[in-house]
Amino acid sequence: MNMDSLLLSLLLSLLAGATIPLGAYVASIEHIRPLWLESEFRHGVIAFGGGALLAAVSLVLVPEGVAELSLFWIVTCFSAGGIVFFLIDRLIARRGGAGGQVMAMLLDFIPEAIALGAALATGKPVGFLLALLIAMQNFPEGFNAYREISAGSNQKPKALLACFFALALFGPAAAFLGHQFLADSPALIGGVMLFAASGIIYLTFEDIAPQAVLQAHWAPPLGAVAGFLLGLVGSIVIS
Repeated sequence: MNMDSLLLSLLLSLLAGATIPLGAYVASIEHIRPLWLESEFRHGVIAFGGGALLAAVSLVLVPEGVAELSLFWIVTCFSAGGIVFFLIDRLIARRGGAGGQVMAMLLDFIPEAIALGAALATGKPVGFLLALLIAMQNFPEGFNAYREISAGSNQKPKALLACFFALALFGPAAAFLGHQFLADSPALIGGVMLFAASGIIYLTFEDIAPQAVLQAHWAPPLGAVAGFLLGLVGSIVIS
């Protein structure tokens, strides 16, 4: 095992995960003045996350995954991701509890962090882009998840923020698994990437896109454009 690449994987995944509590902290700020700006800002943040997620899918996860698999396994892994994310989403909805956004965040964060660790272990520069995209999407997901949980519980803000800091540690743990166990299995890495990509597409159109729309306001969707553009710039820089 290359210790330098392992340490880099852990560091980048930790930094990418750190935007989860950062997003939660911004969401904990009670009011932004004027009120119209608060509404635009909140919806814009959610749209930005959708753009970042689409960038991760189209610029990293699908191209890298497709390059490693046959057509049969491409269809199988991609289909499995959407179905699994759908079933988990339905299970959360039936239980009726808060935390659906947290689960959605971890469902894409963990497989992406696994792919990040595996990519850096093999020396692929795409790992750096993936770390950037994970960080970009974790901020609005942390923001949205904090709002969902705080609205449905009496937990104190400091205790809730501490929980979001703990969630960031899932990144290094997943990156470690990817680095240690998947570096020599490019086909398996490709399967994980396609699985995550399909799930992200499902979550984007199920949870994120509907919340980005603000009636009689047209600026928030520009956040999706900005999120995708930043991912595109990152892709060009590393190529």
